[in-house]
Amino acid sequence: MSSARTLIRGGLVITAADEIHADVLTEDGRIAALAAHGSAAAESWTADRVIDATGRYVIPGGVDAHTHMELPFGGTSASDTFETGTRAAAWGGTTTIVDFAVQSVGHSLRAGLDAWYAKADGVCAVDYGFHMILSDVDERSLKEMDRLVEEGVTSFKLFMAYPGVFYSDDGRILRAMQRSARNGGLIMMHAENGIAIDVLVEQALAEGRTDPRYHGEVRKVVLEAEATHRAIQLARVAGAPLYVVHVSADEAVAEITAARDKGLNVFGETCPQYLFLSTDQLAEPDFEGAKYVCSTPLRPKEHQAALWRGLRTNDLQVVSTDHCPFCFTGQKELGRGDFSKIPNGLPGVENRMDLLHQAVLDGHLTRRRWIEIACATPARMFGLYPRKGTIAPGADADIVIYDPHAEQTLSVTTHHMNVDYNAYEGRRITGQVETVLSRGEVVIDQRTYTGRAGHGRYIPRGTCQYLV
Repeated sequence: MSSARTLIRGGLVITAADEIHADVLTEDGRIAALAAHGSAAAESWTADRVIDATGRYVIPGGVDAHTHMELPFGGTSASDTFETGTRAAAWGGTTTIVDFAVQSVGHSLRAGLDAWYAKADGVCAVDYGFHMILSDVDERSLKEMDRLVEEGVTSFKLFMAYPGVFYSDDGRILRAMQRSARNGGLIMMHAENGIAIDVLVEQALAEGRTDPRYHGEVRKVVLEAEATHRAIQLARVAGAPLYVVHVSADEAVAEITAARDKGLNVFGETCPQYLFLSTDQLAEPDFEGAKYVCSTPLRPKEHQAALWRGLRTNDLQVVSTDHCPFCFTGQKELGRGDFSKIPNGLPGVENRMDLLHQAVLDGHLTRRRWIEIACATPARMFGLYPRKGTIAPGADADIVIYDPHAEQTLSVTTHHMNVDYNAYEGRRITGQVETVLSRGEVVIDQRTYTGRAGHGRYIPRGTCQYLV
């Protein structure tokens, strides 16, 4: 259970801005003070609990701004509930998720949001917020956007993909962007040309190309780039900021970079699967490639360099997971003989912080940039900063004690996500979450789960704090 006062002593505190050997004092769920380790101030502190972080990093809890717990998709639903998914998040050092409530066509935004409140209420292990998926842009839903922003649901996702399900045409996208330009909301875009992709899917299946690898072949790089370009131009017309989700390919990065070079409020997110996996996994034999079907799809390895470069140059600002797990047995198998029926999504909420730490060791990122793209910027982008995403007086005491030297092998046999495979099975990495505090309550204690369903609270969000 939480202690009123907890002292974390002797660690290297890493935020997006600083690295300092400091002790951290938490009180009543918030960070009360920081002081240099060994200083008179730090030595004077008393606490109900002292955590020795010698030889460890002390970092903010991760903010995963793109998850899909219990998402209905393709006749089934994502296998992690809000309870199991947030528990897995905690194990992986993520203390806040922002999930997506879904508006059903013909229904109000409020009805969709209430349905997601009901799924999450009283069961989450860590704190959570919601984005709103707009499936039906009309006068009623446009007016509702204003009310949701006032309530703390300040971001809205639109799809240029999935005709007949989530798809919006350019006119509807423009109307939603115009509304967000006025109410302060942030439009999030799944940028793929779904109309063209559906033609290519139909042609591939007619020619007998039914294996999972064809999922990647029909969802072409150029169709992601084209949609990204179009979304940017529509946002320019509307005068609205734009956040492009799950950017996977070099040409899409180039479109975002060009927009940012013009000084536009255009932002890009990528995910660990695009940084660490490739079409090699999609092409695995015996239908194993189905495990790696997600959209945007995995790309050939050569695209990874552009993504890492974008993260270093801040043309990509955030790494989220797009965590949307479906079990191989009974769910991914729905697409045997027809790749278009494979539920789209990968598990990853538990592995993000560790994989990005490995990227630090591999020379792709600095330690501060790791914290920036995984904690601070997602919090700023989605109106949670400085309550979340940093270690500073007044912030929520969401703190991870991280062992940078521990070695681990990622595996379904040891992960806590409710899914029957791990996308990074057998990958050896260095670095591991040791202890996690969520609002001052220890939820992972020396690699033992001590949290509880219902500890996590719903967090209303402010508007984007990352605009130029």
